[in-house]
Amino acid sequence: MKSLLALVALATAFLSGAASAAPVTEDEAYMIGIEAYTYAYPLVLMETTRRVSTNTGAPGRMRAPVNHFAHMKAYPDASFKDVVRPNADTLYSSLWFDVGKEPLVLTLPNTQGRYHVIPLMDMWTDVFATLGTRTTGNDGGTAAIVGPHWNGTLPKGMRMVRSPTDMGWIIGRIQTNGAADYDHIHMLQAGLKATPLSRWGKPDAAAAAPTPDASVDMKTPPVQQVAQMAPGAFFASFADLMKRNPPHASDYAILLRMERIGLVPGQAFDLAKADPAVQRGLTRAAADAYQRIVARRKALPITRNGWGAIGSTVGVYGNDYLARAFIGFAGLGALPPEEAIYPMAPFDGDGKPLTGASNYVLHFEKDQIPPADAFWSLTMYGEDQFFVANPIDRFAIGDRDKLVFNTDGSLDLYIQNASPGAAKEANWLPAPTGPFTMNLRLYLPQRAATDGRWTPPPVKRVP
Repeated sequence: MKSLLALVALATAFLSGAASAAPVTEDEAYMIGIEAYTYAYPLVLMETTRRVSTNTGAPGRMRAPVNHFAHMKAYPDASFKDVVRPNADTLYSSLWFDVGKEPLVLTLPNTQGRYHVIPLMDMWTDVFATLGTRTTGNDGGTAAIVGPHWNGTLPKGMRMVRSPTDMGWIIGRIQTNGAADYDHIHMLQAGLKATPLSRWGKPDAAAAAPTPDASVDMKTPPVQQVAQMAPGAFFASFADLMKRNPPHASDYAILLRMERIGLVPGQAFDLAKADPAVQRGLTRAAADAYQRIVARRKALPITRNGWGAIGSTVGVYGNDYLARAFIGFAGLGALPPEEAIYPMAPFDGDGKPLTGASNYVLHFEKDQIPPADAFWSLTMYGEDQFFVANPIDRFAIGDRDKLVFNTDGSLDLYIQNASPGAAKEANWLPAPTGPFTMNLRLYLPQRAATDGRWTPPPVKRVP
């Protein structure tokens, strides 16, 4: 009996946190810090992006106050730096929501068969729901985003979608078939609305435009702002954000690890007041963890044709925190594979990095055209993961362009810095002079593309 009581007492002490623990060494703090930085990175990046995107007095190009849509009226160009690796296939509709006080009702338009997707992303970058063609159809309707602790009543027949975090991001896409299609897409965007539940069914009321915060850096891209954060500022921001954006239910292993260095959900964290060993360990860890995230691209599985497989966990990451951090760094706002896949080309068919100093051809046989039920495209990115200015303002090329097919039904795309000549220019994707990477995008990919039976052909360097 005494032994049993002793075991119960020990378990109680452990669970209550009363059990004493040995001091954390610098090396242990460093190892935990690597994990903590990787785990925290998407949340800090989302908040930095949110601050930039909502720091405006009125809706504009991808910027609007919280709980208001901002609609892109044209494809992004080389000046767009808010989100890395944007697409030039759809017109974005962006909304940063805050449902901590009350639900937000989304109204979707009837797109009359036009492909669209409205992904709802929590502050950890997990896509917890998608509305639109594949899931709810093209007929429009309403859905209420409610917070993690909301327990009220919605109007009869209104769909409820519960967000795991108070705040989050919607980055909707509507298929856009070139500049001639803009007017039609603008009409559909006008039917996409967000209304606080307390205002639902009431006349629209003009709200006072908020005053932009002059302290927010509006020039440096968010991904660079996070890269430049001092370790103390990064971890303090992370701790503060966890107060309103709780961890996922499967995160307890990393949470218990972080307790060892003083990072506890709901509590503030000041690195300057931490034990000196923790200070040294986390300071070292922040720089190394960031480089580990950046280097993840080199570890992506590469097909024999030189394409990187980003993976099947995109959009919903589980406990693969490094994958989640890398996608945040390299493609914040990426869709789950059921909606789109994004094969990445960092190398040519010989395994050499792509560079504008060479000319390339991407050849699709007739039966190897990218299998997508919606559409596909190939997009060019410079070394900084943004579009690069070019003389014909073409940042992507795909099945909605006026491509010239070969007589046997095959297709050649010309990837190079200079024009391949008038006869081939319809199939030209301009490249920068220096290093570049590319993404294929397949929207509503067919099963052959998601189960590995279809893979992109090699990007072949032209001698």
